[in-house]
Amino acid sequence: MSMTEETAEAFQQKLQDIKDAGTYKEERVITSQQDADIEVESGDHVINFCANNYLGLANHPEIMDAAKNGVDRYGFGVASVRFICGTQSVHKDLEHALSDFHETDDTILYNSCFDANTGLFETLLGPDDAIISDELNHASIIDGIRLCKADLHVFEHSDMADLEAKLQDAQDAETRMICTDGVFSMDGDVAKLDEICRLAEEYGALVMVDECHATGFMGEGGRGASEAKGVLDQVDIITSTLGKALGGATGGFTTGRQEIIDLLRQESRPYLFSNAIAPSIANAGLKVLEMLQENDDRRETIWENARYFRSEMQERGFDIKPGDHPIVPIMLYDAKTSGAIAEELLDRGIYVISFSYPVVPKGEARIRVQMSAAHSKEQLDRAIDAFAEVAREHDVIE
Repeated sequence: MSMTEETAEAFQQKLQDIKDAGTYKEERVITSQQDADIEVESGDHVINFCANNYLGLANHPEIMDAAKNGVDRYGFGVASVRFICGTQSVHKDLEHALSDFHETDDTILYNSCFDANTGLFETLLGPDDAIISDELNHASIIDGIRLCKADLHVFEHSDMADLEAKLQDAQDAETRMICTDGVFSMDGDVAKLDEICRLAEEYGALVMVDECHATGFMGEGGRGASEAKGVLDQVDIITSTLGKALGGATGGFTTGRQEIIDLLRQESRPYLFSNAIAPSIANAGLKVLEMLQENDDRRETIWENARYFRSEMQERGFDIKPGDHPIVPIMLYDAKTSGAIAEELLDRGIYVISFSYPVVPKGEARIRVQMSAAHSKEQLDRAIDAFAEVAREHDVIE
């Protein structure tokens, strides 16, 4: 081992500082399939309010069968990158299906939306261009921008006046791109995409939207926040994931205008230098898209659950970030209090996680509760009662 004692001690001290601040993240292990009811290492069953399993499809029998059929037909993996010998017909079929679903020209698959975002900006923009980014954008967007030499202009969260000012500042750039989450994952608020697209048109800017927390259940057809805001045809680039509402496994994609997708196939580094997604995932993704277009029962259920839970929690006196989304942030502000409440809720059979710095700003610790179409009303009521009981013990509510 080449690590010096001094270096090891420095790392240990950093870890201790994280623990002392109450922000150390333990990984809880589940021993069952992902669902509304899960089994944890102790053997106890708890109600899961942490997963991005928005439509409750992570263990749907038809999707699991599609994954198994994908293995039988295409094998376990392709052992190569796409442009060498890593593209199978199932990858092209899924790209075409995603393009049809989003009503776009073309789609390119990645192993995750993190890869899609980190491979986007460097490919399309250079030192003569400008990126105008919401200050609360996801870490993957931030990291993707760091790899790019374009000028960065950060606008205050969902502040359209500040966005316009930043667009004015960037008018000398050859290409301007506004980038935003469609739904901001820590707050559950939806970007003002209608206003963003209006400003983009006025100032000649491209619009890029990360739809990870919206694809599959927002909008009339489940096409995300862009559809919900009526601007699906005005957004130039959409990035999203198969790992949340669309089955919950892995895989991401970028969809949009043909020239953009063609450029990404030529120069996007996470695409060029990573194996293709497993064919089983691609085949399952095709089944998810088919199911989404057959009926909207699951979309209706998740919205009913989200609105019921939010309303009941507010009635009990909880401080909740405003919004209308299956992400419901219960604001507790103090990291140690938030962590303690999450642990005590687990003891009562409610599986939630505390979020604190650096995942959210200092002083804004919270428990992010996530609804699923798989939750029953009885499970929601159990969670609401448990939250109220524990919160009263910590003097969070009266």
